[in-house]
Amino acid sequence: MDAGSPARRAAIIGTGLIGQGWAIVFARMGWEVRLYDVNAAMLAEARSLILQQLRELETQGLLDDADAVVERVQTAASLQDALTGASYVQENSPEKVEIKRALFSELDAAAEPHAVIGSSTSSIPASEFTEHLAGRHRCLVAHPVNPPYLIPVVELCPAPWTSQEALAGARAVMAAIGQKPVLVRKEIEGFILNRLQGALLHEAFRLASEGIASAEDIDTTVKDGLGLRWSFMGPFETIDLNAPGGIADYCARYGGLYQSIGATQGECVAWEGALADALSDERRSLLPQEDLAARRFWRDEKLMRLMRHKQSNGDNNG
Repeated sequence: MDAGSPARRAAIIGTGLIGQGWAIVFARMGWEVRLYDVNAAMLAEARSLILQQLRELETQGLLDDADAVVERVQTAASLQDALTGASYVQENSPEKVEIKRALFSELDAAAEPHAVIGSSTSSIPASEFTEHLAGRHRCLVAHPVNPPYLIPVVELCPAPWTSQEALAGARAVMAAIGQKPVLVRKEIEGFILNRLQGALLHEAFRLASEGIASAEDIDTTVKDGLGLRWSFMGPFETIDLNAPGGIADYCARYGGLYQSIGATQGECVAWEGALADALSDERRSLLPQEDLAARRFWRDEKLMRLMRHKQSNGDNNG
């Protein structure tokens, strides 16, 4: 699939942070992008916010011509205008089943017959909002990571009735625009990424609740420990390299230890009340509320530097 072909057009429905991110992902690879949002104020400012991020990518050497890229991004006066001519549609509405059901009804009725329709939902299986559609076979979840123009993984999770053709089409589109599609073979709440993230977060909250470590030390353990390997290797490759005989050897050596640890991790600590207040107090002592926005820009700059490093080293599998 030729990502640079002028015939390639994507409709981005919903222009919040994720919608803006998708617009960047498509436009920087030569696709025409049409934006639509029922919130006229958000739609009106979307292009300027997209241009701001494109210029930062250009400053970091991750993009050649921000102005040329943003010219491929246009707003649409109506949902129908956004969908006309689009071969791929990405929905970015709030995480509410009833909103997605109603919106997907509109999308299925108005989108081009050949268009694949993906949802950015981070937790809701597609079967919960597409079952009633005549064109349900072309609908699936395409869950990105925020921001998608810096973190390329996209989780593709079909509903039981999603066709193989639509799934293959979505995978081809994602690969063509430089993303890293992964297949969720069975529908499950949270898909892969948020379930893995959730497992780590539950243990982090538990360690904090039991007074075993501070929030800062738990963060340090991840960012200066586990996270260094995880930026270019996954958990299975990590343990495969951590024993002389590979993953089988690792399981034989440490399986009992992790079984024992796992037996203590069955119950989740509630993320509320005194624990949540204490963690918030600690984080705000380290980073005042008024500095959150600036720290987010710092985070994105670090991600850009990491992306540039991985690109320069030909790291396509990390």
